[in-house]
Amino acid sequence: MLREYLKVARPFLVLLAIFTVGRWTMGVRGVDYAKGHHVFSLVILTLIGSIFYGAFVRRWLGYPIMRTFGLGIVLGLSAQIVIVLATALSYTLGMNTYFNHPTALNAEGPMAFGDAMGRRVGGLVGNTVFAGIAAALGWFFGGALPDTPAPRRETVA
Repeated sequence: MLREYLKVARPFLVLLAIFTVGRWTMGVRGVDYAKGHHVFSLVILTLIGSIFYGAFVRRWLGYPIMRTFGLGIVLGLSAQIVIVLATALSYTLGMNTYFNHPTALNAEGPMAFGDAMGRRVGGLVGNTVFAGIAAALGWFFGGALPDTPAPRRETVA
């Protein structure tokens, strides 16, 4: 089942990599967090991706709701693992990035590594479940999609 989820999730995983590099780059280059954090938000990517995946796998792959929930869990867990690792790497390398910024950690000021990782573990659990719920919500939206994708139309050049 996991192998199938990861195969279906390939486009999401590519976007996750792009967003992670973008977010890391903006933080390292010193773009103010308040001005740039929303540009490559991994949480928003995961939320929207989970909803869309939920809709499409229901209609076009025939996933039942619990299987769709499982796919959302995999998407959410993937993103959260990246966030935890990027946060640990930021601390380990002594770099200021969007991953260890106090606002990203829901803190009023800089945090020690252990405290920051504790918060990230909480996000790992909560946001992973949230992604599963978002995918299940998308599953309901999938009922509005056509039974099959629209046929490709040839264009005359």
